[in-house]
Amino acid sequence: MMRSLWTAASGMIGQQSNLDVIANNLSNISTTGYKTQAANFKSLIYQTMQKKTTTTTGEPKPVGAQVGLGTRIGSISSDFTQGAMNASNGAFDYAIQGEGFFMVQLEDGTTAYTRNGHFNMSVTTTGIALTDSNGRPVLDTNGQPINLTGDYITSKIGVDQRGNLTYPDATGNQRTIGVQIALAYFPNAGGLTKGSESNYLESDASGVPTTYTADQLGSIIKSGYLEASNVQAADEMVNMIIAQRAYEMNSKAIIASDEMLQQANNLRS
Repeated sequence: MMRSLWTAASGMIGQQSNLDVIANNLSNISTTGYKTQAANFKSLIYQTMQKKTTTTTGEPKPVGAQVGLGTRIGSISSDFTQGAMNASNGAFDYAIQGEGFFMVQLEDGTTAYTRNGHFNMSVTTTGIALTDSNGRPVLDTNGQPINLTGDYITSKIGVDQRGNLTYPDATGNQRTIGVQIALAYFPNAGGLTKGSESNYLESDASGVPTTYTADQLGSIIKSGYLEASNVQAADEMVNMIIAQRAYEMNSKAIIASDEMLQQANNLRS
């Protein structure tokens, strides 16, 4: 009987973590570039109730006698499917249609990876630089911050579908200026470590990233758009109800086990 108490308790603990994941998805439903997460369960060790594989007459049994000891969260995976493309009024808002991540240099010199293309032109000591909303530089295909001289008028700077920065020539036609936004590709994007502000960090599980251009990945960088979260509100609401019901039934199993133990303790010889 004590086994059922611990088994049901593991189910309640697992559903609490599951609800944490669902709540995080719902809270980030409007976060640019956010990728929905899902809790994946796995069963705990099974206890063998009967070790003999034959009956009393020596005939083999068709099935064994094992009982499970509950469940726990095995992993929390991210779904990297494409989010909707939302038109934006930002002059330097970019969305990736396809695979890849923008590369941003953090304060400690390491690189973060993001699908959030809400960028700005920041003033630097040498001119201007393409940065994220926190002023951290966006990297080009050479792994260097995208810095431009102060001779450029920021309102005239554009980006084509390949990620090339463009600027109008004397005739008014947009020409590339030799700087291209890089996209990073990971062998296992699901293994990335999740950071704050929609950033991801490299890990042993993700593998070492490779820097590509948008063309090489078969992706498109769309200027004037932002990639919306791929969270589906209806799916998350259904998952939340399922988690709530599973938690409730595990609690009822604990109550039933407790009542049965109470009855057993009250037996008189």
